Amino acid sequence: MEETFGGVSPVVVSSLYHNIYSILRELDCKPQAGCASNKGMLRWTLHNRVDRNPSISVPLVRVLIKELEKAERIDSKIRIIPLLHTLVYTVLQSVFIPEDLYRRIYLCLKRLVLLPAPYSAIALDYARQMKMEQSAPGILYQRRVIAEHNLCNDLYPLHEKVFVFIDPAVFPLSLVNALKAEVECGDPAGDPLMYKRRTLLHTMLAGLGKQCRIDRLTQALEHSGDDLELYFQDLVSLLEQRAEDGASDDNQYNTRLQEIYQDILSSAKDPSCPAFQVETQLPGPEVSFHVWTKEDEIWNELVNYALMVPADRSSAYLDEDDLKRNSVMSTVSTDSGIEGDMPISELSSLMMDLQSSSDDQSRSQSFYRRPCVRWPKSGNRMTLMMEAIKGNGGCTLTKEERNLTARIVIMGDDRTLGRLAKTLYTIRKREARHLLLTKRVNMEMYYIPVTDQPPLVQEGVPEDMLTLAGYLGSVDPWYDSNINGLGAMILKLAEMQSSQSESSQPNTFLLDIISYYTRVSQHPLHLPIYSVKICFSGISSPSVEEVFVAQLKMNFPEVKHYRATFKDTIKGSVRHRKYNPQEYQGAVVSVNYRKASISDREQEKGMSLTTSGVMISVLPSCRVKSLHSVNISFQDMNPLRPSKPSIRAVSVNIRVLEKQTFTVCLDKDPQKTFKKVQSIEVSPCLDPGYCQQASTKSKYSLREGGESLNKYLNKTLTLPINTFCGSEQ
Repeated sequence: MEETFGGVSPVVVSSLYHNIYSILRELDCKPQAGCASNKGMLRWTLHNRVDRNPSISVPLVRVLIKELEKAERIDSKIRIIPLLHTLVYTVLQSVFIPEDLYRRIYLCLKRLVLLPAPYSAIALDYARQMKMEQSAPGILYQRRVIAEHNLCNDLYPLHEKVFVFIDPAVFPLSLVNALKAEVECGDPAGDPLMYKRRTLLHTMLAGLGKQCRIDRLTQALEHSGDDLELYFQDLVSLLEQRAEDGASDDNQYNTRLQEIYQDILSSAKDPSCPAFQVETQLPGPEVSFHVWTKEDEIWNELVNYALMVPADRSSAYLDEDDLKRNSVMSTVSTDSGIEGDMPISELSSLMMDLQSSSDDQSRSQSFYRRPCVRWPKSGNRMTLMMEAIKGNGGCTLTKEERNLTARIVIMGDDRTLGRLAKTLYTIRKREARHLLLTKRVNMEMYYIPVTDQPPLVQEGVPEDMLTLAGYLGSVDPWYDSNINGLGAMILKLAEMQSSQSESSQPNTFLLDIISYYTRVSQHPLHLPIYSVKICFSGISSPSVEEVFVAQLKMNFPEVKHYRATFKDTIKGSVRHRKYNPQEYQGAVVSVNYRKASISDREQEKGMSLTTSGVMISVLPSCRVKSLHSVNISFQDMNPLRPSKPSIRAVSVNIRVLEKQTFTVCLDKDPQKTFKKVQSIEVSPCLDPGYCQQASTKSKYSLREGGESLNKYLNKTLTLPINTFCGSEQ
């Protein structure tokens, strides 16, 4: 391991320069057909190389700092964010960074703070992390392992978990098992001692450097027995206190670190026994794999995640205001058949398998039934969660404290994001009155685009199902390189894995991509969500309200999809006698819309026209700032009529004027196709939480009778997809 801190040959340094130049060259060049799937492989190869050989981390950090300074000097902003993420992730992977290198990193980041957003925001966030890492080396690694593997600690009680949901409409069922094996191929779960040994070894190496005797420390950690937990808690307490106080007293910190180090070496139970190899690589996060078949599956998993809290952390996480509802649940009597009301706390004690003390407490209450209960309905699950989380502690957390983070990774195409938008809307609607789940769990959403259709290269091929992914990639080049570029390889890797034998070693490529994406991309890009009210023909047919995030497509089934030529319109010709204009000219519709403008002074306009189809697209057609509006384009098959230009509108109401109906398809999803539609109303989707707040007395009033501040709040609901640079909401 001396090579880890020793010199590196010039050949290795030259190869590192070559790797960085290749990554930057991909960013500068325009994407070419056929090579999109290769983008991002260079970044993965570089970080995988650092994992296998930590000795190259220090020269790699020096190369990245030089390139970052060069990008700032020549004003190459497209390189700054990728270099920043690569630099900080390399520091996270590193075992030891010299003090002078920390100072160079911090000074470089301080200069980048002067740049405009989003460069300044990312540089400021990383400058704070590097300053903390400089004062307490190894704390970023330690916090990451504690959070991702639920190593309970009072000083750092955060817990993170990755939920991967794949769309069965994109992934064949034959590849699901292979894909699950690739996603869940990380370190074996259920062994927190392994993660604690790895954290202790990494922190000692980062803090002591060459003074740390790695072989003896590894052997002592392997045979430390029950004392390992004590050493781990002492080290976490030391680093967290150091991060809070800053670099106030270096001698006291170094002395205490040496004391813990010597205690570990002297506490080995049997130093003659050989030690197993303890690695210092950053382990993969805790990942759960799901096939997204039911609409409320994300909600159910989040509720289960909020309920599965260890016993020492199961004190109340809800405010007293949330517990005023005296909800009860019906249970089935085992004798007379009479239904009685049972407190939900007793039911939770029966269902959650609590300790015997909880059973004794429920038996001592005035009403007790045998454990034969009716399974709670979906409407009562939140009440069950509320009471179960409350527990018996009696203390509450503040509203701002959310210790659980659910990183929701969605794999699919535009249809999948449409389902995600509907799920987010449903969750916000459920949480409008009582913030129970979202106050307990912090939700972050990630999107890996995958499609089973070939790329759109010419007319006649299937419709492009990755328009939203293309928009995310156009805003964030690093997302386009690492996520969009590698999405096409996921199905191929799953096919290769399924063709291999079960005893073969699983491929960690997909897990590495998910780990890097969820750890680094902490800046959401907000996709606008639009609501549509669909009215059907017939008085008895109720209207339907839906949401969409990509597009809405209108088609008229009565109109034949045939484009007439000029010869078809010449009277007296044979083709004119076969051509019936009434069948091809389309339907007459009335369009009332609010025209979008840069000054936000929308104008109410209306018109009537003949069309054979309407396309309402949410995303802008070119790289311009969004006007928070939709693009409406009309289709016409008659060559004699002039083409109708598309319009941008904030909201639109389209109604057919004849005895015709049309079909509506949302987000290119056949399951969201509505037939016999007479009119639609499209408008920005309002946040259900804001709607509920507006219906009651405002909490943001300046004083009694004062002007409400609600008008300054954001009313619309957006879909936040985490990217590497993000954008303003």
